[in-house]
Amino acid sequence: MIRTLMTTVAASALLAAGAAEAQDDPIKIGFMATLEGTYTPLGEDGYRGFRLALEQADGEAGGRPIEYVVVSTDTTPDSAVRAARKLIEQDEVDFILGPLSGSEGIAIRDLAKNYPDMTFINGASGAQETTYVDPSENFFRFNMDGAQWGVGLGNYVVNEKGWTYVAAVAEDYSFAYTNFLGFAHEFCEAGGEIVERFWVPLGSKDFSSIIAALPQDVDAIYLGLGGGDAVNFLNQFQQAGGDANLIGGTIMVDGTVLNSKGRAKQALVGTPSSGPQADTWDDPKWQEYVKAYQDAFPPDERFASPSLLATNYYNATNAALQCLDEVDGDLSDGHAAFRQCLADIELDAPNGTITLDDNRQAIGSNFVIEVIELDDGELATQMVSKVDGVTQTLGMTKEEFDALGRPSRDTPDC
Repeated sequence: MIRTLMTTVAASALLAAGAAEAQDDPIKIGFMATLEGTYTPLGEDGYRGFRLALEQADGEAGGRPIEYVVVSTDTTPDSAVRAARKLIEQDEVDFILGPLSGSEGIAIRDLAKNYPDMTFINGASGAQETTYVDPSENFFRFNMDGAQWGVGLGNYVVNEKGWTYVAAVAEDYSFAYTNFLGFAHEFCEAGGEIVERFWVPLGSKDFSSIIAALPQDVDAIYLGLGGGDAVNFLNQFQQAGGDANLIGGTIMVDGTVLNSKGRAKQALVGTPSSGPQADTWDDPKWQEYVKAYQDAFPPDERFASPSLLATNYYNATNAALQCLDEVDGDLSDGHAAFRQCLADIELDAPNGTITLDDNRQAIGSNFVIEVIELDDGELATQMVSKVDGVTQTLGMTKEEFDALGRPSRDTPDC
């Protein structure tokens, strides 16, 4: 069931009829995130990032007040399509911001082609296919995809950690394939070998058979899990006496896992990973953003630091608000001016400069990170290195990149 919440951030004034009235009517945003199922904590923090951006803009953009409608999805493509259709056909939103999960993004890209006058701005979904394969002209993504989030990690694991034999456990869907490809391609090119791969359904509760089947002679285990799946695996891994070196997929070491209850997360201390941010980065703009997030929400209603889901939604929302300002709130002519701004914007985001390529896909900075324990006992990520200007083809020509094959259970071969 789709849960719906209508929130008016700023009330519209009663104005005279005609063109002036239409221009000063509220802009209505349709917000989508996974607010049910195993990824609920991710969606909740994405929602915080969205609200923070609106709060900093005083609830208006382009001289017009902002309203928004929230719909919940559960990571499945069908739930995302139902939610988007409701926002468009029943709630009559001006544009959609979302979704969060990988396979949802692919479904929304396909749906977007049926609504050419509606603009879709991705929330956080990171499957490669969404913008790389048959992209939709009205779908914009201001976060890098999962493969881009893997850049730097494979080289670090081989060259700095000396780990060359790795087994992998990851969720069996599009984002996890993409995120794994980004790590595995670089890892294998550096001389590493993936000795075994285990793919598990989203929402898995029992990992005992997987844990029992893990090879004992590997240097490390790559974990491409998130949300409840990540926490369940860590609990059962520790109970089984597991003490292997771990390599984290991007959402395995995100704040949604590092801030979870219980001691099992301590197994992640020292775990290398990579992604679009580092919690303890000392950059002033990043620190300013972290403080704004902390000040905006009570401690018992947020994480110690914004998760990458909060950051992705925050950046996507800011891109939309800045472009609404740029076009004076004008969404006429099929959003032509608004979309041109989105395509051309250079977003000065807290985690680095973001621009879009010809497929309206983000080019940005990626961080190689390690999990550390802070003085207060909380866990966070620390930057090891940063790679700027990461493209969707990972620095390769399109021909070289396409030769890798599309992300899947078996790609890349290593």
